[in-house]
Amino acid sequence: MLQINEFLSLIDSFIGGAVWFPYALLGTGLFFTIYLKFPQVRFFRHALRIVSGKFDRKDLPGDTSHFQALSTALSGTVGTGNIAGVAFAVHLGGPAALFWMLVTAALGMCTKFVEVSLSHKYRNKLDDGTMAGGPMYYMKNADFKIGGKKVNLKWLATIFAVATVLSSFGTGSLPQINSISSTMLSTFGVNQMLTGAVLAICLGLVIIGGIKRIAAVTSKLVPGMAIVYFIGAFAVIFFNIENIIPSFVSIFSDIFTGTAATGGFIGANLAFAFNRGVNRGLFSNEAGQGSAPIAHASAKANEPLSEGMVAILEPFIDTIIICLVTGLVLLSSGVWSEKHNNQFEYAEIEILNDSYKESNPDNSKTIYDHLNGIKALPVYTGALNVVDGKIQNEDITFLHSRSFAENVMVYKNEGLLTDEVFTGSVEIVNGTVTDSKPLKFIGESLVHSAPLTAIAFNRGFFGDYGQYIVSIGLLLFAFSTAISWSYYGDRAMTFLFGSKSVIYYRIVYVIAFFFAAFQDTTIIWTLSGITIALMTIPNLIGIIWLRKDMKQTIKEYGEFFEKTFPGEKHPKF
Repeated sequence: MLQINEFLSLIDSFIGGAVWFPYALLGTGLFFTIYLKFPQVRFFRHALRIVSGKFDRKDLPGDTSHFQALSTALSGTVGTGNIAGVAFAVHLGGPAALFWMLVTAALGMCTKFVEVSLSHKYRNKLDDGTMAGGPMYYMKNADFKIGGKKVNLKWLATIFAVATVLSSFGTGSLPQINSISSTMLSTFGVNQMLTGAVLAICLGLVIIGGIKRIAAVTSKLVPGMAIVYFIGAFAVIFFNIENIIPSFVSIFSDIFTGTAATGGFIGANLAFAFNRGVNRGLFSNEAGQGSAPIAHASAKANEPLSEGMVAILEPFIDTIIICLVTGLVLLSSGVWSEKHNNQFEYAEIEILNDSYKESNPDNSKTIYDHLNGIKALPVYTGALNVVDGKIQNEDITFLHSRSFAENVMVYKNEGLLTDEVFTGSVEIVNGTVTDSKPLKFIGESLVHSAPLTAIAFNRGFFGDYGQYIVSIGLLLFAFSTAISWSYYGDRAMTFLFGSKSVIYYRIVYVIAFFFAAFQDTTIIWTLSGITIALMTIPNLIGIIWLRKDMKQTIKEYGEFFEKTFPGEKHPKF
């Protein structure tokens, strides 16, 4: 697993984790915001009127209402990114990462407006009567030109469709069930394999009914899960009300410098906070990724821009509201910078070749430079000498989850009802545990992802019962995401291989969903970063190329609206 994670991290470092990726994402959103004169602001109120059904007509082509399409798309974006992803971003980049998540959402509102409008404009009606759309269809059907000559982008559509199938696993299936099973294990003690098996069966029963059953489920699930989550979140926020203003200050005070060390948090520089905040922001709202347009393509509408306006609401609800609330829970409760007793994941253990003390400011600065990629330190290769579970080596520094690990104990990991301490040697190569003996390390360190959010929810009016709200919320959020992404994947399979391939895709999707319940969290997060990038890059190229088409589409909608709804108030198109 360690070798796989290292290989995936290497790939991710050139695409999703590369310096240029967040700039490309934000740059596209900023370009369209200026080019189209801030449509996310101008059309926001009109979008609310559309999704309320004010302009709906029964005779329009499509499979779902605007609200159902929005619910399906939201169920695809409101998932582990809102619970686990926010905690992961704050863990990596500190409170400053939250600011960059919000910036990503504000610009992402415009990006999503564009990609959904274009995808809806060039959607296809299939032989079975259902609608199919998404970036692969505008890449195939739109007129792309260079120097007045038409360019065939079917090859790019194929790349996007393949990436969508991969991303349905890397974003929609694998990380969702992994976060659910991890939280169910830590909260209720439920076996991860059992969680995966039960939910895999439920998933199969839903997705076999296609878009209409998916839309029917998500349109009821999304509002319900939001209510449950907000009750728990505000119970923590109001319990720690005296920390709300300092929490807001911490989000905005270090945006251009990075977050300084505090508590067990070593600190993060600007580049790290910016990159992780934008990356997790995209994982949360998926603006620019091209996934949500696939759901919106099913909506009943004659004019593509109306559905594009509905899509403006997605990043606002998903990131600006839900992710900000989660961030305030983490910051106001203070758990993000505290060390907690936990079982260490091998992929996040790093053992350095010298002894550094957290209490020594110079040593802390040295570790800060190491963790933020400024100056790497030599790592340890050799044996850990362990007696009665305690590590005897004095010339090493044990890091876990980007923090100094404390009170580390080594136990035999043999599935016994009670933990038995280990005595012997543990093989370490290049700072990582490579020993084949079944061992587990338990100690105090920073925690991230869903377990951190669960700890934070215990710091409210509900006390220790707060973690159950996270478990229920995560189950609903993540399960609904897996439902929606199965639809994205089956539309991509239909585009690539025809409708007969969908049944085989669904079988593999459900099986992978089950196995991901008990795989390493870090590997799955790394994989999701790669698949996000593989979808995003072709989509950004396509929508920028069709910028003039988009501006013309806005003009056409204005003419259509004034003709169809004379006398109705509307923004300037």
